[in-house]
Amino acid sequence: MTIKVGDHLPSVTLMHMTEKGPAPVSTDDLFKGKKVVVFALPGAFTPTCSARHLPSYVEHASDFKSKGINDVVCISVNDAFVMNAWGKDQHANGKIQMIADGNGEFTKKMGLEMDGSKFGMGIRSQRYAMLVDNGVVKNLEVEEPGAFKVSSADHMLGLL
Repeated sequence: MTIKVGDHLPSVTLMHMTEKGPAPVSTDDLFKGKKVVVFALPGAFTPTCSARHLPSYVEHASDFKSKGINDVVCISVNDAFVMNAWGKDQHANGKIQMIADGNGEFTKKMGLEMDGSKFGMGIRSQRYAMLVDNGVVKNLEVEEPGAFKVSSADHMLGLL
């Protein structure tokens, strides 16, 4: 079942890169007491994700902060090493939290997985964006397959 507006995010342990290496971060800690814009995508270093999706959020990171958003989080079914390297490549560090859902557990519990097996990618996340307030989904924008519109930074800024 797909998560919907008004639902609490699932409690899952994800990974992120720290100065000491990969470290766990729980969704409870990531979202507790904060307003967060989350965007998820099929994969780091993939064409639309690298050319448009992540760059749109890097470009508008300060605009989200000015609208009262505490954090902007990018989640992908990749490992913490890949997410960290992609964040560096895209100049996202310090602007966007690059969070790894390496096993796809969060994505599956959200009901937002897709099967990219025909492209050699296995199970990945659908492309979406959401506003989360203290762990509760306040807005959820899921893209149609192959589309990039409602999960963009511009679209999400327009909803705030």
